[in-house]
Amino acid sequence: MPIYKRFIQHVILNYIIGSFIAVLLVGAIFIFSTLNVAHYEFLGLMKIIAFSSIIMIACETLVFRMHLGPVRHFFLDKRTTFEDVEAMYIRIHRLPNLSVLRIMGPHLLGFSIPAAGMAIWMIHTRQLTLPFYYVGIACIGACLVASMHAMIEFFLTMRAIRPLLIEIRDRTYQKYGINISLRGRVLLSLRHKFQLSATLIGAFPLFLFCLATQIRLEHLDEALSSSYWLWAGTILLFGVAFAYLGGWLLTREIEQPIHHLLEKMNEVKEGRLNDKASDLYSDEFAKLVEGFNIMVEGLKEREDKNSQLQESYFATLAAALDARDAYTAGHSLRVAEYSVIIGRRGGLNETDLDLLRKTALLHDIGKIGVADAVLLKDGKLTDEEFDQIKMHPVMGESILRQVEPADAMAPYLPGVRSHHERYDGKGYPDQLCGEDIPLFGRIIAVADAYDAMTSDRPYRKGMQKEKAVMILEEGKGTQWDPYFAELFVEEWRRNKGIMS
Repeated sequence: MPIYKRFIQHVILNYIIGSFIAVLLVGAIFIFSTLNVAHYEFLGLMKIIAFSSIIMIACETLVFRMHLGPVRHFFLDKRTTFEDVEAMYIRIHRLPNLSVLRIMGPHLLGFSIPAAGMAIWMIHTRQLTLPFYYVGIACIGACLVASMHAMIEFFLTMRAIRPLLIEIRDRTYQKYGINISLRGRVLLSLRHKFQLSATLIGAFPLFLFCLATQIRLEHLDEALSSSYWLWAGTILLFGVAFAYLGGWLLTREIEQPIHHLLEKMNEVKEGRLNDKASDLYSDEFAKLVEGFNIMVEGLKEREDKNSQLQESYFATLAAALDARDAYTAGHSLRVAEYSVIIGRRGGLNETDLDLLRKTALLHDIGKIGVADAVLLKDGKLTDEEFDQIKMHPVMGESILRQVEPADAMAPYLPGVRSHHERYDGKGYPDQLCGEDIPLFGRIIAVADAYDAMTSDRPYRKGMQKEKAVMILEEGKGTQWDPYFAELFVEEWRRNKGIMS
């Protein structure tokens, strides 16, 4: 509650500041420096201002309480849900917009309507000797002053709500462990904010000057008065157009670097760290761009180091596995090489080829859990021993699931588990068939079989590569995926020297 009380104090202070600048300072100077009134008329004008101000304050206070009532209840109520917090976070962000509506609604109308009514009555009853059209000029002036007051109130409220937002963010993190934010949602665009403000700042003094001049020159004859408004209207038209154009140019100048940085941020989010933001600016955006580029360089260096560590991690695991059996040394590296050849011929992109290569490096990692007596046995395996060997895809998947973060290993799991599935459904561990077998599993199965057939074992010598290729051809559509097996055979025959 203390944070809310301080907020209310700031809002009230802001309102007093805005009212003093816009209403008392500008409005009073406009009225009393422009009008030549007698003493009794001055008192009449003060009565109009005092009575209208009371109505204005009453109307505005009612709306003010309506706007802030939910905020007050939120900070008093301890039994709030996360949905309540999210809704209040958005509502507080809308308070500057609501302050503009409050100024242009109950504030302006609560003052102008009673003031105009009293002024017309007092002119009609001769308590004021002013022309009736002065009431219209006063209403136009009130709209101008209220617009300036609304702009001041908007920016002061923007500043006042920040402690409330920080308090809600801290509470949410402590209670739910979530950093609450608008997640990029725009409640009021920069274009509207800057363009309306610049146009108002440029047009406000022109309108005020023209209205004041009309009053001061009221004794001119009709011809001169018409000539004045032709001149004044031209000045107003060009002044407002120039203010709008200036606001548009200013907004575009600010939006362009922001959009450029947002585009580069999305590239970083997608993992593209090669392109820097263009340093085309000579103002504070130059510092922002330089800081962004330094951040991207740091991310790229860290990404490169992580990639090197990951490469080393995969290669080390593969080497550690191959080191258990001198006869299969280099098996994982060769299977990875053959798998990439097949994948490239099959049209995989570079990202998928990298995932395929790493999956192939780890495809036999489950053999770590197989006893040496079984894995390194010289003779033929018994059925029980072969059943142990057949568990290594499942054990490999289980081992990789222990690596954190879990999503880092997720792309490799299907290929590791399924590289011994057969295209006809007679493989293991899940008896998948056809294209139900994961893509990487079907590719690695071809590469693994070729290297297994051509590698020496303690109990047999590796077969001739031509014979292994013939077996692959014969097994297309039964043991191996016919498409990938054919790709490998074609590549082998085209590049025998490379794949020997």
